[in-house]
Amino acid sequence: MDRYHSCLRIFATIAGPKPKKPVQHERTMSELSTRPEDRPSKTQRKQQMHERQALGAKLVELNAEQLARLALPEQLYESILQAQAIRSHEARRRQLQFIGKLMRNVDYDSIRRAYEALLGPSRASIAFMHRCERLRDQLIDDELALERFVHDQPDADVQWLREKLRAVRQERAAPRLAHHTRELYRYLHKLLQTQDKARGAT
Repeated sequence: MDRYHSCLRIFATIAGPKPKKPVQHERTMSELSTRPEDRPSKTQRKQQMHERQALGAKLVELNAEQLARLALPEQLYESILQAQAIRSHEARRRQLQFIGKLMRNVDYDSIRRAYEALLGPSRASIAFMHRCERLRDQLIDDELALERFVHDQPDADVQWLREKLRAVRQERAAPRLAHHTRELYRYLHKLLQTQDKARGAT
């Protein structure tokens, strides 16, 4: 037996110590941050996508001066100008979708804050801007809308409006936002603003 135990000790010395089990380290912070429960859900990602696309559509409604103040990335800025010049409903829809995709790769929060600071907190001013835009589009698309408008707006310059609308319709194929379209919007904005102030004073 002593000879047997001696052989075992000699064999153990030659074989060396038993290998230790690998130590299981704790997860790093980066690994923990990528756990499935920490990632945005499919619903959250979809909501974020819609929010970015909605902001892109709002940027298209701004005029050239407002867009310049936002300091947008060049590709996004040019795409917005292209969308403003498009008259076809389907082509405009596709361009808005493209703008929505571009919004996924920009600093969304910075652009959103700049947009909100540009327009200010007043929802009334935003609603008034949209009101002027809807009226402008109605006058352009519906020739009978002018008669209804001048009936409700006795102070409107009918001759100027007729000439301006004729010029707007002729330049619809322009590659950028039409000059006469901007002039028409500014005229309507000023006219309705003056009228609203007069009503508030009475």
